[in-house]
Amino acid sequence: MQLLDGRAVSDQIKKEIAGEVLRIREAGGKIPHLAAVLVGHDGGSETYVRSKVRTCEELGFKSSLIRYEEDVTEEELLACVDRLNKEADIDGFIVQLPLPKHISEQKIIESIDYRKDVDGFHPINVGRMSIGLPCFVSATPAGILELFRRYGIETRGKHCVVLGRSNIVGKPVAMLMMQKSEPGNSTVTVCHSYSANLKEICLSADIIIVALGVPEFLKADMVKEGAVVVDVGTTRTPGKTRNGSKLTGDVKFDEVSPKCSYITPVPGGVGPMTIVSLMRNTLLAGKKSIYE
Repeated sequence: MQLLDGRAVSDQIKKEIAGEVLRIREAGGKIPHLAAVLVGHDGGSETYVRSKVRTCEELGFKSSLIRYEEDVTEEELLACVDRLNKEADIDGFIVQLPLPKHISEQKIIESIDYRKDVDGFHPINVGRMSIGLPCFVSATPAGILELFRRYGIETRGKHCVVLGRSNIVGKPVAMLMMQKSEPGNSTVTVCHSYSANLKEICLSADIIIVALGVPEFLKADMVKEGAVVVDVGTTRTPGKTRNGSKLTGDVKFDEVSPKCSYITPVPGGVGPMTIVSLMRNTLLAGKKSIYE
């Protein structure tokens, strides 16, 4: 069993991006600028945004953080998005999800200029990704494929089972894994809450990507010997830590890992890759590499 070490790979990619930013600076070019919009005080969102701002500093990017209280109106948030769309110095921006229930997340996503949508959630980016055109790819799926690439994991002709059908992870990673590309060229099965014979389907998988948000859902009796397992889950559960909780994945790691050829840990697997993939999208946005 070998760990897919997202921290080590993301550190390597950060050095590559920082080197490119330095070359841009030395050539007198425009430094990439990422803005983040944070609504309310959700603990997970606070942590993610803090990490994104810190990573911008490490890489030499410019960053801006715009904060709103939980009671911000949808109209105010849409007006903020409109300002960011028009702000020439900002190359890409994100509106951190989830949003309060009185705000339509889909309306906010669709109001973002797809050329600045470094989260890769806008329907234009999702549509272009689905047919293999250049676009901003959603950060978590992009990070998973980059792990496969850097570790030389063969995906061609393999059976990949995706547990979960969210717009953020499940659907896009399934589409990427079936693309005519490397990594890709897999036979993909997407499972969800209505899927029958789930255990049998998982046992036939060469690669399992678990993105359910259900702690320790995938057990050893669902995984065949030599499978590659990617755990996207990050649920806070009670634990013996300073704040009394710990991050728990969707895979029962101690049980499953001995059967795997490769497996991601939680934390330290997919999480760091998600953030560095967002930074890569921001670099591409700054260079106008995808959309002029």
